[in-house]
Amino acid sequence: MLDDLLGRSELKARIAELEEQRDRLEGRLDGERDRRREAVRDRQEADERINRLEDRIADLEGRLERTDEEAEPDFRGVESLRGERTHEVLDRLESLQAADEGMLTAMVDEELPEEVAEAFGGHASLCSRASPCLVVADDAGLLSAALVPPVRPKPFAVWSDAVELDRAWFLPEGAFAFALVRSDLFALGEYEDGERRSLVAFESDVKGDHSKGGFSQGRFERRRDAQIDEHLERCAEAIEGRSADRLIVVGQRTLLKEFEQAVQTRAVNATGKPAAALDRAFNGFWTTRLYRI
Repeated sequence: MLDDLLGRSELKARIAELEEQRDRLEGRLDGERDRRREAVRDRQEADERINRLEDRIADLEGRLERTDEEAEPDFRGVESLRGERTHEVLDRLESLQAADEGMLTAMVDEELPEEVAEAFGGHASLCSRASPCLVVADDAGLLSAALVPPVRPKPFAVWSDAVELDRAWFLPEGAFAFALVRSDLFALGEYEDGERRSLVAFESDVKGDHSKGGFSQGRFERRRDAQIDEHLERCAEAIEGRSADRLIVVGQRTLLKEFEQAVQTRAVNATGKPAAALDRAFNGFWTTRLYRI
């Protein structure tokens, strides 16, 4: 009765109501916390499963790549032929005979001839890898090889009773001129069956890298370009004065386009004095790469 008079009963009822609401909210909060912990646990387990799956995928992809590499055909062997070894291999190829056009010879460049694709089957990709190359094969599958000739003929493909090749593609036979051209060096040798009969060689004073001070960079480059042009004019005059019609030019890649009259050009990195550099370039050029397929 005293509580009623003092209004305490209403307050106690309100407190009890609020405590009940508090208990309900705490219960909901505890439930949310449990669900959150469960969600975090589920997330962690999912992350672990994802990591395991990614590791498995990476392992399988690695095995697949290794399987592809193992399945991809490869050359049975590779050899660089020079001098007598080149003669020996060419002699052996020229001695082969086949009846009813059973021997294929083809020069493969950018595109793989249909004849080569059919003859080499699953190993035809090796012909593309070795290109530009001269491929030889026979219809019995006894012969299967590719050679990269120093002097490359135009693309062709022919079936005949023998290997169709010209020794001049592989060997320094007959009369020809061989020139080494760099922006600061020139050497021209005239050869007869691989023996040098004459030599014209010189070096030009062409400025190297630009240094600080003196000319501006632009003026320096213009002067250097003019010196190179003068050097190339001297080279062209020396080449025009050669005796042999057949010309091979090697040297600095950016300069080779100036010598369209050459039957073959190739970039080489032959350094040193002109005569010694020419000898190194000559020996390197007349090397045939043999791929056994």
